[in-house]
Amino acid sequence: MRFCLMIEGQEGVSWEQWLALARACEINGFDGLFSSDHYLSLYKPASRGSLDTWTALAAIATHTEHIRLGSLVTPASMHHPGALAKVAASVDRMSGGRVELGLGAGWNESEHLAFGFPFPAVRERFDMLEEQLEIIRGLHREDDFRYQSANYVIEHGDCLPKPLQSPLPILIGGAGGPRMASLAARFANEFNSDGGTPQQCRERFNRVRAACEGVGRDPASITMSVMVTCVIGETDRDFRERVRRTAALMGISADELVRKRGAGWVFGTPRQATETIGALAEAGAQRIMLQHHLADDLDTPALLAREVLPTFVHRAPSSAPLGICRSL
Repeated sequence: MRFCLMIEGQEGVSWEQWLALARACEINGFDGLFSSDHYLSLYKPASRGSLDTWTALAAIATHTEHIRLGSLVTPASMHHPGALAKVAASVDRMSGGRVELGLGAGWNESEHLAFGFPFPAVRERFDMLEEQLEIIRGLHREDDFRYQSANYVIEHGDCLPKPLQSPLPILIGGAGGPRMASLAARFANEFNSDGGTPQQCRERFNRVRAACEGVGRDPASITMSVMVTCVIGETDRDFRERVRRTAALMGISADELVRKRGAGWVFGTPRQATETIGALAEAGAQRIMLQHHLADDLDTPALLAREVLPTFVHRAPSSAPLGICRSL
């Protein structure tokens, strides 16, 4: 089992906080640091700012040595695949081969309108996602790549320098519906369940495995992971304070946060967190993305490393990623 910290970079996370969280991940033995990739806050007040995710990852790459770095996930609807292929390859070089590209169809209409990106219907956004996956893979692997579709035309494409990792790991996440499962089976090194109970995760993982078998791929070759909200405390007082602060960030009351919490959340004491993660592991999760909302809170990563992670991981350093990713 591997553990990554996942942050919501669009919620006013400063460069200093990015850097401190990355260093906390390295010090505490996390597998990686991932961030959402949005331009606007998803909560109120909407006046919170954000650094560009890939710019921040490039800078973090030069300040870290071991952790994996990536997006969870970059919306295809807000990026051109040629530019994104170049950016991801560049950051992979800068990191010494530690980057993973999480890619999704895009869903937040307001930030598309705010920054001038078209926001087509769901089916068209998924078409764009599929085309971008083909283009990014082609530019990273081929020396004279050509591609033509309704959305993109590539002539004599060659992304130099290529990523250090061959291929660059691709992560696709969501609820594991039929089309997403099919795309994961064809293109992804990792499928990430966007939350869900252990039973829901098991069902989603099974759909992806079935899709792999449908295209002649060994289901064992794709990593299964889940992103879960994480709010824990060593004492009841610590826990309640983090609940209060997390709820305030989301613009809701602490009671409402407790009511809305999902069965798969890592929520409560370290013992409760361990039980939840154990259930997710039994459902087939190989990597847990712990969604950490409080960017100034470095005690939570330390608490997780001290009280939770040792139950599931053995810290034996390695430079090779699972399926490509490094193992703790």
